[in-house]
Amino acid sequence: MSAAAASVPPAATSFAEATAVARSGAGRYETHVSEAFAFGGAPNGGYLLATLLRAAVAETAHAHPLLASVEFARVARTGPAQVAVEVLRTGRSLSSARATLSQDGDPVAEALVTVATLAPGEPLRWSAPAPQIAPLDDCPLAQSAQEGLARQLELRFDPAADGWRAGRPSGRPEARAWFRLRHPTEPDPYVLALAADALPPVTVNVGLRGWAPTVRLTWQLRALPAPGWLAVHAHGRAVSERWFDEDVEIWDAEGRLVAQSRQLALVPRRHTT
Repeated sequence: MSAAAASVPPAATSFAEATAVARSGAGRYETHVSEAFAFGGAPNGGYLLATLLRAAVAETAHAHPLLASVEFARVARTGPAQVAVEVLRTGRSLSSARATLSQDGDPVAEALVTVATLAPGEPLRWSAPAPQIAPLDDCPLAQSAQEGLARQLELRFDPAADGWRAGRPSGRPEARAWFRLRHPTEPDPYVLALAADALPPVTVNVGLRGWAPTVRLTWQLRALPAPGWLAVHAHGRAVSERWFDEDVEIWDAEGRLVAQSRQLALVPRRHTT
């Protein structure tokens, strides 16, 4: 067994372990794509982004991922993977890097990442108000699947934007939910990357259900989150025959906007109306 193979992180029992990277050389990392964060066998895009962010931060002198743009070339598989990181710019306030996740020598996802060091508890001078989401106790807990991504999450959906579950989609591409991990984990930038892609695609509320592969995802950290539940609001602007967009905004337990994302994805082929 090679030294690189010996350093591959073990099968995950937590999100931190599932996104762990182990250095195997200059700008090279080994990781293990966990089935625990897959849906229908396909690893979640936000989960893969979190892994890329960890590698980019590990290769620089800054502590936090600030923003990223990731393009998915193909569907990842669960199992061993490699991350190559090329530092593009090193600065006192910001650095940037290109991180590429590959399996069997083929690129799966590539991200341009900007990293910085944020101060914990640093207040925002102004934050957009949190969405009008029903109180936590009024939002039913989504039924957990027996395996995969859904089993790792606690999602409590706002009934006013959750009609699709009862066969009554609202006709508006949107979703609102409270989010946290089932395994005791307080939110951090990597959890925010997962949360940005953790809700069902907004197309469910226009009668389109099924897997919606992400083509490109951009993500931005606005502040380090406070402990507790996250409020997630997802909405789309246009749904065509093949493509749709989805904007996601995430607020922490103190009501601060802590992350944003935008993605372009393929429309699910399964129609329910």
